[in-house]
Amino acid sequence: MIGYLLFFVFLIHTNEAKGGKGKPPPLPLKKWMTLSGGEPQIVANGGFSGLFPASSIIAYDFAASNSLPGTILLCDLQFTRDGQGFCESALALQNTTNVDDIDPKGQKTYNVNGQEIHGWFGLDYDGVYLFNNVTLNQNLFTRPPWWDGQMINMPQDVVAYFKTPPRFWLNVQYDSFYNQHRISPEDFILSSMVDIQPEFISSPEIGFLKSIGPKVKAAKTKLIFKFLGADVVEPTTKEKYSSLATKLSMIKSFASGIVVPKDYIWPSNNGYLQTAPTNLVLDAHKQGLEVYASFFANDDYLSYNYSYDPTREYLQYVDNSQFSVDGVLTDFPVTASATIGCLYQNKNASRTIKTLIISHDGASGEFPGSTDLAYQKAIDDGVDIIDCSVQLSKDGVAFCLTSADLTDSTTAASLFMDQATTIQEIQSDNGIFSFDLTWTEIQSLKPQIQNSFRDLIRNPQNKNKGRFVTLAEFLELAKTKAATGVLINIENTAYLASDKGLDIIEIVSTALSNATFDKQSTQKVLIQSDDSSVLLKFKDIPNYQRVLTIKKDISGTPAGLAQEVRKYADAINVIRRDIITSTDTFFTKNFTNIIPAMHAANVSVYVGVLKNEFQNLLLDYYSDPYVEIATLVDAHVDGLITDYPATANSYMRSPCHNKAAPYKISGVRPDIVDPPLPPVAKISTTDSASNTTSTGSTPTTTPAPKSSSSSATVTKAGVYIAAVVGHKD
Repeated sequence: MIGYLLFFVFLIHTNEAKGGKGKPPPLPLKKWMTLSGGEPQIVANGGFSGLFPASSIIAYDFAASNSLPGTILLCDLQFTRDGQGFCESALALQNTTNVDDIDPKGQKTYNVNGQEIHGWFGLDYDGVYLFNNVTLNQNLFTRPPWWDGQMINMPQDVVAYFKTPPRFWLNVQYDSFYNQHRISPEDFILSSMVDIQPEFISSPEIGFLKSIGPKVKAAKTKLIFKFLGADVVEPTTKEKYSSLATKLSMIKSFASGIVVPKDYIWPSNNGYLQTAPTNLVLDAHKQGLEVYASFFANDDYLSYNYSYDPTREYLQYVDNSQFSVDGVLTDFPVTASATIGCLYQNKNASRTIKTLIISHDGASGEFPGSTDLAYQKAIDDGVDIIDCSVQLSKDGVAFCLTSADLTDSTTAASLFMDQATTIQEIQSDNGIFSFDLTWTEIQSLKPQIQNSFRDLIRNPQNKNKGRFVTLAEFLELAKTKAATGVLINIENTAYLASDKGLDIIEIVSTALSNATFDKQSTQKVLIQSDDSSVLLKFKDIPNYQRVLTIKKDISGTPAGLAQEVRKYADAINVIRRDIITSTDTFFTKNFTNIIPAMHAANVSVYVGVLKNEFQNLLLDYYSDPYVEIATLVDAHVDGLITDYPATANSYMRSPCHNKAAPYKISGVRPDIVDPPLPPVAKISTTDSASNTTSTGSTPTTTPAPKSSSSSATVTKAGVYIAAVVGHKD
């Protein structure tokens, strides 16, 4: 636990967000369509509960320190048997604390507003027992458990923790329930007003808000009516919340605002947003009511419209042509801060970062890869370099597809399963290969979007959209659309030549020449291969940049690799862990020496594949693809290879990297590059075991580990370099 607390302190001190307490200064030069005309408020739901246990001091502190100034801290108020209030996201405690381990027989059942709820309740314990024995836990499997064991806090303790009182929001979810058990949330709040100083008090119960309203009027506390599910019945009026949404003038009589699930504002159906929002925000603003939208979380199943980019969801609610909500309740206030602080009204901003954006099979996160629609989307989304991994049909037609194996990226398995075979020179798995089908047969197939994660499906409406593109068509598209450049990826050269009689190098060279790419310098041409022999074939064309694909883990690379690569290539394409290594607990660990070593040899470094899906991200990226992008840009990579060019382009056009901006998206800063490699040990040819036995002496220095992949790398550097460079003569 101490190690993780130190890691938390490290995160606090390395994040350059302009977090702070107190009222927020206005963000400059932007017009907002909120009720007040000011920027939307960020309400940290239980603090930074997307990373830390909700309502823990560590969650509140991180949210306040790393979000926009003036971020509001929300406390869901629960109670002990002796009437002590505490911050806890759930009425039943078993999923968010360790109470069931501390008191295995403490489970009870209560009727809460007509619903039977089973579990462990704060109501059954005195405060002294609960606060001294029960601790907070993270309750979602997608979030790290490493900070479990945090103390439960009273709201007074949370406020007192900060030198400057934070903006504070109390939510009273179960007033009627507690009053049934002779505990008055109202009395607790009124007796604690001086210590807590809540700026907001919310509740889904009209009776509570009407009762407490006159008593906190002098404190200028805002009362917010909280909507629950549309079919849930409000305890005071016995009306459904969907019905109350039509009675905003009545709500205005006792509240200054409403907080609603975001679907009340922009409904969705089967994972897709409806084409238009409801009138709720506009109608509420006409009544003088602020509107806060809730249930924002980066690691939730976002609408397909957002392409797993969480900032696009916030922008849907604060940056549309009709309205802006007045605030968002979020588990990830850092992402909300980035959206409101530096991505808002950024659609037409000019590019400020020159790091290349390189597509991976076009915009393959949004359409089937390597199709006309994927390439067009990538171009529309601001990509610099569109890529084509060249495959060949049986009759020699060159076309673009991510792999020679058609199984995953097309519908070949339903039509040509009898053609499946295993080719060890290409892959160990069975496959249906392009060079075993004619171009006519391939055209009879449909492209198929590839999902990187089973639970995070990419846009199913686009599953089989688009058509396959020949290499000639790809090059013509690049010229017509004036793409900055093209990347041509060539693999399986030796096998195609020796076993299929197909000369892929000649086919690619002819296509490039026919499209006059070898006779111009306006558009970049990148020739990529994992085979250095292929790259050598293009060394005499000066305006072609040669890119060596390195599929092995080279994070512990020998120092000589960069100079060896320079003989064959101008750039390398490496996997992400070659640049940033990670711990066993899925946090960043350190930067390797790859980038400085390659740059010293005048070799550019391209990194991929970037994906928006939160399961693709290390935990200290906060389930936010922008933090990974910022980390790699800060590391001085020369290009990002991505399934989602729109997300990379959004970051490149934003002021989010500028320290003068209201908010800066800071990359994670793990340790600096690996330490220098040790000298090669002098190993005796005599059997070491027999020597030790005969002398019985103790070594004068601590011996190195008996087996180590890193030591093998050092002592066999020449072999390692040859393997990485990948001669396939």
